[in-house]
Amino acid sequence: MRDFARRLVRWQRLHGRHDLPWQRTRDPYPIWLSEVMLQQTRVETVLPYFERFLARFPDVRELARAPVGEVLRLWSGLGYYARARNLHRAAKAVIERGGFPRSQYELAELPGIGRSTAAAIAAFAFGARAAILDGNVRRVLARCFGVSGFPGDPAVTRALWSRAEAELPQHSIRGYTQGLMDLGATVCLRAKPRCDACPLASRCVALRERRVGEIPAPRPRKQLPQREVRWLLLVQRGRVLLERRPPNGLWGGLWVFPQLEGRDARSAGRSLGCEVGSAHALPALEHGFTHFQLTVRPLLCDVRRTPSAVRRPDRRWIDIRQAERGAVPVPVRTLLRGLMEK
Repeated sequence: MRDFARRLVRWQRLHGRHDLPWQRTRDPYPIWLSEVMLQQTRVETVLPYFERFLARFPDVRELARAPVGEVLRLWSGLGYYARARNLHRAAKAVIERGGFPRSQYELAELPGIGRSTAAAIAAFAFGARAAILDGNVRRVLARCFGVSGFPGDPAVTRALWSRAEAELPQHSIRGYTQGLMDLGATVCLRAKPRCDACPLASRCVALRERRVGEIPAPRPRKQLPQREVRWLLLVQRGRVLLERRPPNGLWGGLWVFPQLEGRDARSAGRSLGCEVGSAHALPALEHGFTHFQLTVRPLLCDVRRTPSAVRRPDRRWIDIRQAERGAVPVPVRTLLRGLMEK
């Protein structure tokens, strides 16, 4: 075992995380679930979602059988909803093939599983010798070996993958892989890294050259496009009208408020089968996505009556409290909680 791997394995055994629920099993199902949830999401955020998912879907067969709406409901608030839709699709694919594939290459063919996630599942579930390169690992390798530049740049990514493959030990794969993850998550932090507690400090190029704050380079700044949407909050006797988004795209499959597009609230309400009385604007909400910034402008409408009932499977009157617990994105949940307080 090379020095880099030996230090990591020893450190993980003594100081790494050993109490996470997905570490107590070799079953690929909870390991896969945790790895998908942990994509771009912190451990402390994932933990309650992970526990609720396992309680509702204790195995991959139960997940595959469930309606995608139920999967999205339990995922609601975790963000990046394509992960939930891909999770459901992948569960069906696993059942069709008779079980989880064991190699990283076959795992990577499942929906929503990339090269690094597939390697992590293969390593933790089956002890396969496979290199990972998630965000935390990129930072550890970049600093330790002095790989400059933004990790998302293709040339930098290739250099980091090459280093990840070169340092992979022949044995102790689980401890090594977990050590890389733990070091990046608890010691080699993006801001205020704990270099005094790092087992790689004596060989770290970035620390030796006093460039820890520069490596890895941040994402190049660019002005995010601004988008705006106006939502009709149609309220009648403790119920709200919600529409289900198309299965793909922004908030795919989730329930949101109807949009107000180029009309006043009364005419828009009539097109939805409602007679709107008073209407007033609520404070705008800002919601950030990876590629744009969304401003939500809600208009609260008092519905006097619904002379022509809405009869569409993708549009429903729902009790406000029930809706708040449903498959809704964060801005919708925020507005629903505000309505409940009123």
